[in-house]
Amino acid sequence: MTTIAVEPEEKVAVNGVLESDRISEMRAGFEAESVNRIVQNAVCKNQVDTIALNRGIVTSVDHSFSHILDDWKVTNQKSSGRCWMFAGLNLLRVGAMKKMNLKAFEFSQNYTFFWDKLERANYFLERILDTSDRDVDDRHVAQLLSRPLDDGGQWNMFVNLIKKHGLVPQSAMPETDSSSNSGRMNTNLLHKLREGAKDLHNLAASGSGPDELQAVKQHILDAIYRMLAIHLGTPPDKFDWQWQDSDKEFHRDGEMTPQEFAQKYITVDLDDYVCLVHDPRPTSPLDRTFTVEFLGNVEGGEIVKYLNIDIDLMKQITMHTLQNGEPVWMGCDVGKMMQRDLGLWDAHLFDFEGVYSTGFELDKSERLQYHQTQMTHAMLFTGVDVVQEHDEDTPRRWRVENSWGDANGKKGYYLMNDNWFDQYMFEIAAKKEYLPTELQEALDLEPIVLPPWDPMGALAR
Repeated sequence: MTTIAVEPEEKVAVNGVLESDRISEMRAGFEAESVNRIVQNAVCKNQVDTIALNRGIVTSVDHSFSHILDDWKVTNQKSSGRCWMFAGLNLLRVGAMKKMNLKAFEFSQNYTFFWDKLERANYFLERILDTSDRDVDDRHVAQLLSRPLDDGGQWNMFVNLIKKHGLVPQSAMPETDSSSNSGRMNTNLLHKLREGAKDLHNLAASGSGPDELQAVKQHILDAIYRMLAIHLGTPPDKFDWQWQDSDKEFHRDGEMTPQEFAQKYITVDLDDYVCLVHDPRPTSPLDRTFTVEFLGNVEGGEIVKYLNIDIDLMKQITMHTLQNGEPVWMGCDVGKMMQRDLGLWDAHLFDFEGVYSTGFELDKSERLQYHQTQMTHAMLFTGVDVVQEHDEDTPRRWRVENSWGDANGKKGYYLMNDNWFDQYMFEIAAKKEYLPTELQEALDLEPIVLPPWDPMGALAR
């Protein structure tokens, strides 16, 4: 890593104050370089991304892939943070569409959204009870109160919802204004939950017993259920399902429960999947399992647990899964080095160093340590372009199904150059059979517990 050297003649204020003479020096230094004025004029009139864009990378984009799975339209989470849920349901709908011989089908994202909100409200209130002996300003309690009911989530949380509540087709619980634009609903839910946290905290401090605390918690959950039903609708406990397939043949299943529907139309075994991450920080050893404290949604469900692996192994597992005809759920830092209109990621897509005449030299580990990167979005790999290098299959670009509608990229599908995978990919859900035997055994290790504010829990926030 490069250190910043100070020339002897530079004036440095020993008291740390930014003096007017020093400000004048900085201004004179800026104005002395004509390139600074040229770049200033350009950026003041345009987005900096437009000025910094590497046209050579853009013109080399080729949306052809040696292996491509998708022949369906993308989905749209709209103004909500349900990417992890959309990516998971998009993974499962592939098998459902094949089984029902459909070209277009979606599970209800609103249905899983409802249950995640209610379950997460209960999970949050239980953690408030667990920490009721701590001060409200305790860092752990403060973290709970700051993020009690976000839209985001993790793979294990997705699986918890399906195992407990099943699935329904989108027609059985369609989108609402609030499922597609969750901001105002979340604001009001947060108000109610923080109010409930205050009540539980005060009751516990006054010596109330477990029965009274649980009774108050249930009263809070009654209000949360009512608010969710008003915003999202009431989730069905049963529904009629019938459809006409791609060959115009009619089918009728009749009345089904969400659990029956999930059992019939989920064509993969969710218990086969494990969560794999690449966390290169020195404090996060490879081949070890981790969890994040207070990260979850279903009380009594599976904990969020992942295995830390090398980035090259993550690539190999992702590539082999796609080559075997299966899409891959993943989490990444979506906004870094991305051109949204083009649907393009490349680690060198923007020359910000050239624009600002300064380096950006944090590596992936340091970016995690210093809060410059974290998982921000989940999507689905649906293709890969594989070439032969030294008689081995090597990926050079990846096809990604996003859930931002079809306006950007290639009808909503994005292209990720392989160098971006190295720098900004963090997580996949994959079948454990793709892991070497020793790493399959490592999955049984007791997970190292990271604090609730750790960046590896960011996808749920």
